[in-house]
Amino acid sequence: MVVKTFMDMDQDSEDEKQQYLPLALHLASEFFLRNPNKDVRLLVACCLADIFRIYAPEAPYTSHDKLKDIFLFITRQLKGLEDTKSPQFNRYFYLLENLAWVKSYNICFELEDCNEIFIQLFRTLFSVINNSHNQKVQMHMLDLMSSIIMEGDGVTQELLDSILINLIPAHKNLNKQAFDLAKVLLKRTVQTIEPCIANFFNQVLVLGKSSVSDLSEHVFDLIQELFAIDPHLLLSVMPQLEFKLKSNDGEERLAVVRLLAKLFGSKDSDLATQNRPLWQCFLGRFNDIHVPVRLESVKFASHCLMNHPDLAKDLTEYLKVRSHDPEEAIRHDVIVTIITAGKRDLSLVNDQLLGFVRERTLDKRWRVRKEAMMGLAQLYKKYCLHAEAGKDAAEKVSWIKDKLLHIYYQNSIDDKLLVEKIFAQYLVPHNLETEERMKCLYYLYASLDPNAVKALNEMWKCQNMLRSHVRELLDLHKQPTSEANSAAMFGKLMTIAKNLPDPGKAQDFVKKFNQVLGDDEKLRSQLELLISPTCSCKQADVCVREIARKLANPKQPTNPFLEMVKFLLERIAPVHIDSEAISALVKLMNKSIEGTADDEEEGVSPDTAIRAGLELLKVLSFTHPTSFHSAETYESLLQCLRMEDDKVAEAAIQIFRNTGHKIETDLPQIRSTLIPILHQKAKRGTPHQAKQAVHCIHAIFSNKEVQLAQIFEPLSRSLNADVPEQLITPLVSLGHISMLAPDQFASPMKSVVANFIVKDLLMNDRSTGEKNGKLWSPDEEVSPEVLAKVQAIKLLVRWLLGMKNNQSKSANSTLRLLSAMLVSEGDLTEQKRISKSDMSRLRLAAGSAIMKLAQEPCYHEIITPEQFQLCALVINDECYQVRQIFAQKLHKALVKLLLPLEYMAIFALCAKDPVKERRAHARQCLLKNISIRREYIKQNPMANEKLLSLLPEYVVPYMIHLLAHDPDFTKPQDVDQLRDVKECLWFMLEVLMTKNENNSHAFMKKMAENIKLTRDAQSPDEPKANEKLYTVCDVALCVINSKSALCNADSPKDPVLPTKFFTQPEKDFCNDRNYISEETRVLLLTGKPKPTGVLGTVNKPLSATGRRPYIRTTGSETGSNISVNSELSSSAGNRSREQSSDISETGVSENDENPVRIISVTPAKTEPVKNKEINSDQATQGNSTERGKKRTATASGTENIHQKAEEKNADETGPSLAAKTRRGRPPKPEPQGTTAKNEETNKPPVRGRKRAAVSQESPGSLEAGNAKAPKQQDTAKKPAAAQRQIDLQR
Repeated sequence: MVVKTFMDMDQDSEDEKQQYLPLALHLASEFFLRNPNKDVRLLVACCLADIFRIYAPEAPYTSHDKLKDIFLFITRQLKGLEDTKSPQFNRYFYLLENLAWVKSYNICFELEDCNEIFIQLFRTLFSVINNSHNQKVQMHMLDLMSSIIMEGDGVTQELLDSILINLIPAHKNLNKQAFDLAKVLLKRTVQTIEPCIANFFNQVLVLGKSSVSDLSEHVFDLIQELFAIDPHLLLSVMPQLEFKLKSNDGEERLAVVRLLAKLFGSKDSDLATQNRPLWQCFLGRFNDIHVPVRLESVKFASHCLMNHPDLAKDLTEYLKVRSHDPEEAIRHDVIVTIITAGKRDLSLVNDQLLGFVRERTLDKRWRVRKEAMMGLAQLYKKYCLHAEAGKDAAEKVSWIKDKLLHIYYQNSIDDKLLVEKIFAQYLVPHNLETEERMKCLYYLYASLDPNAVKALNEMWKCQNMLRSHVRELLDLHKQPTSEANSAAMFGKLMTIAKNLPDPGKAQDFVKKFNQVLGDDEKLRSQLELLISPTCSCKQADVCVREIARKLANPKQPTNPFLEMVKFLLERIAPVHIDSEAISALVKLMNKSIEGTADDEEEGVSPDTAIRAGLELLKVLSFTHPTSFHSAETYESLLQCLRMEDDKVAEAAIQIFRNTGHKIETDLPQIRSTLIPILHQKAKRGTPHQAKQAVHCIHAIFSNKEVQLAQIFEPLSRSLNADVPEQLITPLVSLGHISMLAPDQFASPMKSVVANFIVKDLLMNDRSTGEKNGKLWSPDEEVSPEVLAKVQAIKLLVRWLLGMKNNQSKSANSTLRLLSAMLVSEGDLTEQKRISKSDMSRLRLAAGSAIMKLAQEPCYHEIITPEQFQLCALVINDECYQVRQIFAQKLHKALVKLLLPLEYMAIFALCAKDPVKERRAHARQCLLKNISIRREYIKQNPMANEKLLSLLPEYVVPYMIHLLAHDPDFTKPQDVDQLRDVKECLWFMLEVLMTKNENNSHAFMKKMAENIKLTRDAQSPDEPKANEKLYTVCDVALCVINSKSALCNADSPKDPVLPTKFFTQPEKDFCNDRNYISEETRVLLLTGKPKPTGVLGTVNKPLSATGRRPYIRTTGSETGSNISVNSELSSSAGNRSREQSSDISETGVSENDENPVRIISVTPAKTEPVKNKEINSDQATQGNSTERGKKRTATASGTENIHQKAEEKNADETGPSLAAKTRRGRPPKPEPQGTTAKNEETNKPPVRGRKRAAVSQESPGSLEAGNAKAPKQQDTAKKPAAAQRQIDLQR
């Protein structure tokens, strides 16, 4: 009744207020406030709340202590709000509503210790709020608390703690409703409470007073939550965070970075734009010295890119730096950051960010490389294969396919295996249906760049080779057990292990797998089915699963043995190509031919698609020939043969050649259609088509003799040198026919060679070449006559390679012809009708022909040292393209172990090449050749019997002999010439001496010492020749001694010297003389500057104005006053010296028409010269025996040095600047007006003439009639030419 009475009363009834005042005072007595009955306490609390309402704004209680007791009593009663199902809940709600509406607690502001009441109230309300309360309860609580905050003088730290504690993650998870209540409360009171919050963080963050609050250790969690509630709550706090970012404590910086990463990265945050100083300071932590800080910064970037694309520009530069971070984990996370954002939306990552990932595919750490490669593969599959974001996105990442395949060029087997996995899962997913899979492959192949195509072809080739190794292993299992069989099996297992990751461990697993194969016949049959040519993709999938199931061990969850076997199975399983797949590819190509394919939609033209499709089929015809055997496939290929595109027809013929072994027996209709087409291509097709047509006939038809004869006879009769453009294809066909069927065509070919090839074609110049001065012209600009001559040279070689014997001495005549071609610089007739560029072509053809013949042992034996040296000098040719192509051919033959070891010595001459890229290429070739030979010796025990032809160190005597006969090396005591010899020696020795395998340093030193006990077999009785040989030996010994302290050890074996180049040591012969003085030795090793920077033979004044000669400086030759030390201290030092002294030509050959970058060089101080600087109009040059290495990389149009310019230069520079002949070629005759004095002073040693002048009695020498004689009188010219013609036809 009392409760109802107070509830019904209002503030206006003054009489009632006065009447019930004693009752109000009585209800505040201890009896009621401490009553044990909670219902009584609740009713009293309701009455007291009404009393405060009725008597507001003044309370009837005047004692502060009494007021405190009352409000603490009321606060305790509010705990009843917790149970919403309680019968008394409505009264509790009434109590709360009354207090909130009246703002009764505001009375407590007058109390000194009101803070205790407020803290108790806040804690109570936050503790009782739960998910069963409705919106009204929450609103009343908010009204009650917000009034206290907003109308008070401030918020104490304890009261603030009672609010903030609900934001800490631990409390937040316990009571989500309390968190929400605190969040809304803070939002409502932001203006009032912000200074209090700022003060709290200032105390903790800046002043470091962690004792001010129990929440000090949670400041960063609180800042994050407060920022999410309302950034205005932290207006004064953010500058304090900038201060903390610069803390000296790494862990503290890390905590701040973690916090700010969340603030900046949250989806709706605009902190970065609102607070630029803090953002810039935060970005600075990407370069923090503390690794965890950098790592955290990088991890943040992913969220930032996804939530704030507008900040990508700011992040890009910092991610670029971190992508090169020394810490592997950071580089890894940069990739993860970019790829994660890219997979969310490609527009979030710019091309620069993708470029960082691209760079990391070549990272030194496998984990980083793998992440980069897999990330790019996922982007490609999502945006290119599935086209999830349209054509623009697909175009943006179209480069990925090429880049991933380029990685197959890396040496690491892990990289290769990952590329294969990516290709099978992402580029052309093997789980697609056959038609879809082949369409994917078809258009992928058509859109790849040339290097990626080569990589893909190499991948299939490697997989096919591994299949053949496994097939051979299974064949060995079928043979009876024997020691030889076991040895062969072991060798095969080692080869297979090399093709798996971690070859060391793989060896053990492969041996174990081999044992299992030997014991389990069913497993062997499954493996045989897997590698059989007829295995389909579906069968392969079943086989792989079945083999893996048999080898699995349920008790061993991680089975490294099984993983290794899976790697092997994945590499050998035909998951992409089978007969059905080839048929689908052919159908796609037919659609492209008919114009009904989706070529344009796929981004390739129909012509490109057809050509690429044929090239793809051609490659697959090598690896999967059986899959092509169907009438439908061959009909389509016949259709391609009839197309006008020469490349398409050529590829189609090659596919027939590779796959058509059963056409004659199984498909007679195809055979009858194919034969006339092949005949037509062999007679009138392109040279490449003719070659393939002849080989195709030889490969697939049983009556090949008849077929080839039907081609040979009409072609041999119709040869006409007056129509050279119609000669090229017949010469190609005849050459290949004579090579493939020597027994049938060797004799008739001899008359063709004697009467037509040499006499009519090679020995006559019917047309006059264009005198444009260029050293090289594009293929389409080469005259038909020269092309015919090149093919004639190749025909000679093919004819001899077919015979494989020299019974008729035809090889000797051919070698003399080729040598004469080199001696005459390509102008065999010496009529000067042929152009410079055509001469370059013919020199290249002649040098390549000698090298090709050397690959056949019977011809290698008859190649004289002089002919070998002429061939070697092609690598120092004045034409850049001749040097480049010759070096590539040389490397290709050496790396396949086709050429004798002496030809590797030719690479030493590359030290003289003026173009840095050529020298770098030669060095890589040497590294590759040496590693292949050493590996071959390790893998083949029988190779020890042939060490003289295989061991890389045995190249040293050949190199010494070659350098001793270098035409530039004329004066054994000339320091400049010796320095060039040293550079050439070191070019080879640096690579050989990288490792001291089997005491090889001492072995090489012993070889050089032994050579000094022999004589030069080429000219044993000539003192100067032997002196030059011994001098080169001393230079080699000087270099070896200066580079290796291990060379003084005893040699493991006595080296054997090649008798072709060195005589047997005489018993009483002792040669302890030093052929280079101590002063010279010091000069060679310390690299003192040469007195003048002059160039070699072709560096003559340029006729074109405004262009200067290209001059390559060496360690002792420079255009400035800086001395470059060329001491042979280390390989790194040598490389750095090259880098500092070279002028690199990138992308432009020295024969191009564009002006070449130049440096000025001080002229020779032979006579006083008025102009010390060489200008574009006048370039004075001194006398030097150096060529090759210091050769001018002249611009096109200036290589052809006119005689007039030579005369002018001779007059200007005086007698001391003698003109020097080109390397390995005879000198040009002196102009008629040249004085006798000049004839004497300008007469250098002449290699070409000397070779030709060797007496006929000396074995292996060139005949005198083949030499190039100076054309001094017309009467002497004609007999000489006639004599040469007779000799060359012998």
